[in-house]
Amino acid sequence: MVLPSTEEDFVLVRPLNGDEAFTTLLYRDEVTPAEFPAPSTELSQIGDHVSASLLRTAMRVGCTSPALPLRCLGSIRVQPRRYQFVPLLLALRMETVRLLIADDVGTGKTVEAALIAKELVERGEARRMAVVCPPALAEQWQAELRDKFGIEAELVLPSTVRCLERPLRADQSVFKTYPYTIVSTDFITSEQRRAQFLTHCPDLVIVDEAHTWVNASPTRLRQQRQELLRNVAAQQDRHLILVTATPHSGRENAFHDLLGMLTPELAEADCRSRRGRALLARHCVRRHRRDIQRFLDQETVFPQGREFRDEKYEWSPAYAEFNAEVLAYAREAAADPSGTKLQQRVRWWSALALLRSVVSSPAAAAAALRTRSTTFSAARSAADVDALARESVYDADSAATEGGDAVPGAAVDPDTLPESTRRRLRALAERAEKLQGVEHDAKLRALIATVKGLLADGCDPVVFCRYIPTAHYVAEELRQALPKNCAVEAVTSELPPREREDRVAHLAATDRRRVLVATDCLSEGVNLHELFPAVVHYDMAWNPVRHEQREGRVDRFGQRAKRVRVVTLYGADNGIDGPVRDVLLRKHRTITAQAGGAVPVPTSSESVLQALAESLLLCGPHPQLGRTPGLAEASAVLHRERELVSEPAPHQGATFAPSTGDVPDVVEHLERLIPAIDDELGRPRDIASFVARVFTRLGVPVHADAGKLTVPPQSLPPGVRAALGVADTAHQDLVFRRDLPAGPHEHVLVRTDPAVRALARYVVETAFEPDPGTRPVVQRCGVTWTGRVTVRTVLLLVRYRFLLTLPGVDGPRTVVVEEARIRGYRAGAHGREWLTDAETAALVDTPPDADLPPELVQCHARRAVAELDEIRGDLAEWGVVRAEQLRHAHYGIRASAGSRGQGLALVPHGRADVVGVYVYLPLGDAP
Repeated sequence: MVLPSTEEDFVLVRPLNGDEAFTTLLYRDEVTPAEFPAPSTELSQIGDHVSASLLRTAMRVGCTSPALPLRCLGSIRVQPRRYQFVPLLLALRMETVRLLIADDVGTGKTVEAALIAKELVERGEARRMAVVCPPALAEQWQAELRDKFGIEAELVLPSTVRCLERPLRADQSVFKTYPYTIVSTDFITSEQRRAQFLTHCPDLVIVDEAHTWVNASPTRLRQQRQELLRNVAAQQDRHLILVTATPHSGRENAFHDLLGMLTPELAEADCRSRRGRALLARHCVRRHRRDIQRFLDQETVFPQGREFRDEKYEWSPAYAEFNAEVLAYAREAAADPSGTKLQQRVRWWSALALLRSVVSSPAAAAAALRTRSTTFSAARSAADVDALARESVYDADSAATEGGDAVPGAAVDPDTLPESTRRRLRALAERAEKLQGVEHDAKLRALIATVKGLLADGCDPVVFCRYIPTAHYVAEELRQALPKNCAVEAVTSELPPREREDRVAHLAATDRRRVLVATDCLSEGVNLHELFPAVVHYDMAWNPVRHEQREGRVDRFGQRAKRVRVVTLYGADNGIDGPVRDVLLRKHRTITAQAGGAVPVPTSSESVLQALAESLLLCGPHPQLGRTPGLAEASAVLHRERELVSEPAPHQGATFAPSTGDVPDVVEHLERLIPAIDDELGRPRDIASFVARVFTRLGVPVHADAGKLTVPPQSLPPGVRAALGVADTAHQDLVFRRDLPAGPHEHVLVRTDPAVRALARYVVETAFEPDPGTRPVVQRCGVTWTGRVTVRTVLLLVRYRFLLTLPGVDGPRTVVVEEARIRGYRAGAHGREWLTDAETAALVDTPPDADLPPELVQCHARRAVAELDEIRGDLAEWGVVRAEQLRHAHYGIRASAGSRGQGLALVPHGRADVVGVYVYLPLGDAP
């Protein structure tokens, strides 16, 4: 197929099987006009009734440029769930896309955002794109865009920018030179880089973890981020997509700041009012799993819930004595009145962070006691210290920052400490090192027992730790304690993002049981659900949202376990874990379950942590809720705030964005669009039937049960092995699931699955270029003798091509689109009669009632092929009618977006190509 191109000396061509990997340029002088060949009427190339259906499905699967109004669907390599189309349709209603995607954790927000981006790029409405995300998510975004959406984006990170800038002139920018970029928040923080980004900012920006960009806490970094995002959003013709699972942090002002980035009206809107909710519904998609578990008759299988278990441990006498000595040092440091206000606040927070390290592990404690405190080195005032500490010590920032798992230092300024204090810290560090191992570490013993129990139940766990030394310590101890058939890997922020993925991939490749030990550098964005059905919180976070994010790596769409198991270790006697568990975590867990999804953490939770800190450092060694007045009072306030956020609408106010029910016309439009998508690209049942019947026709045994097809690789013909990439020595069965979730190395019966596409290309290739003397899998011509017809009837598999002109931002752009249709005719009283679509569909898979003699089969095949010239005019008229139908569909999906829909055109291109001719003879025409 020849495609539109601006090249003068070349023509751009794509194979008929739709494989874009072989789209190429050919010298124009060497290309001559050609007619689409008629089907062969050689007896060896004439088939049966099945060929029409299989060949049409193969063409639909391989079509990369369908005539559908959603341009993105042909070339993506992921099968969106139906609920994931809602943000796309909402976006296409806007002149400029300004959208907040805030669906629950694990529902596929990345796919939803990337669908919109792909559609805008395909339409020419976005020339350049930047995804701004935390550094740990950059490579995942790159892989998702490349592997699922065919968008090659460059990583702009501190470690890659020099390589990207090397070939550029001094006046050039990576953001203008490279059309698609993924920018880490670490890179864009510096003043020089912020200015460069704003100067050459793309016309489409996606901001992941967008809640971290508003001023929830007054740190300088947050203020810089918010100012940058405000400047990006200020250009009203720039597409802006904000992505977050936690749009509301509990701070109403921060939530309205986030909404104000989309449109200034939302910043001032009362989201409790009908007008405010209607405005919010046009710019925001927020759904819990229960809202989308069954959507437009499609079931999406999420895990049915989480099984929580809290595992208690008590310190050994040696560790309790060690903690008492560290606590004594921490209290002395926190109460030291010397120095400036800044130095006093640094000592206070460093002391509290040291106590968290002791609770984490003896390895973290030893590292903290030997390390200089650099956490607050950038602070310029006591207020700066408090803001930074709330994020690092209280985990107030729900997003795990890069390097946030580094152990805090105990000594504020070792060079100025008295020698006696330095000796005291060294001695404590040595004691901590001697406490490592199962003999003295009761927490470690509890973990080993927990992990062994999970493994015995068939649950491979992810163990989350707060600090890097703890993760390494735990991983090494587990390697020694677990059986040899268990693989253990540790992942921390010390590793570059690609190495982190490699560590996880190494676990995926093993056939042993798996345990992954990780810090919170893996708590956001990195999907672990295909390997792990259980989470162990070795270290409790002081923010319930951090727990939700950890568990969300496993509890998401695609998890094969019915329920995700969550175990939280807590110390009964360390003075920290008890109040955090009782006041913050357990009650938040209950409210979340009642609400059916994530709820914001009230701001008063920090008051609870402040009371806990004061109890530890200023009062007795074991804070208790009922015996510590400040802690009890703060807990009561937190309880009242929780009751407010858990109330049903409308009292919950702006906490939750409206669900799909607030924009019913979007759902109605989607209800009309889904059948057209299925008809054009293939229904799930069509794909499943196609795969099973193709293998059967190849003589390969297919075993169908429990929602899957199993195919032994030993029976595959060489050509199919090559197409599917199956090695000659492979012995593991090919497994095709009817729907997600699927296990590692399994396939899914959807058109975007690589194995399904490869099988479809093989079918098309062998149909158009069969090996001499061999019978292809399907034939382009067939003759069937059946009682389902009363007169001779002919079905034609026809490929229509159209020229679609889209009004892009750089002017109109024209592309070739296509679709495969089955048309049928029969002999009528007044000549040829064309069948309705319903009559055609009913006849496609009609089996024969008897066999015809070979000479009669060939006679009728030749007659039908000879008639093709007579019906060219009718086929052309159908093409004109179909082009008008498609034009209306394309215009309708963008009609409400003002000028974006103007200038759209769609007309037939060339004459229709007859791919297949299939004759049905009534039994009365017996020879």
